[in-house]
Amino acid sequence: MTSGTKADVWPTEIRLKQDKRTLAVTFEDGASFAIPAELLRVRSPSAEVQGHGPSERKLVPGMAEITITRIEPVGNYAVRLVFADGHSTGIFTWRLLHEFGRDQGRLMADYITELEAAGLSRHR
Repeated sequence: MTSGTKADVWPTEIRLKQDKRTLAVTFEDGASFAIPAELLRVRSPSAEVQGHGPSERKLVPGMAEITITRIEPVGNYAVRLVFADGHSTGIFTWRLLHEFGRDQGRLMADYITELEAAGLSRHR
């Protein structure tokens, strides 16, 4: 992820929408985002998805219908999201959530392009 977002972004509200497929986040700077669970799952900051460097990042197909089952606070700087497939190792900092919200169009487009190039699908 590129930086360009202030390091001190602070959420005023984090809410899981009723369908559990969207995380709504509002920040003190006035930014408000509805971030798809699919994007959060496939771009999770966990080592399981990101590996230990860009060349090790894993492409995660079949997550179009993924839901978030739980949101757990991590200190005062992040949340851990627990997904319906059991994935729960990513720690989403406030800054990362702000970046995901801001850049979600590009991130999803890049993900879809990568899936297509690999002959994979968003759907199971």
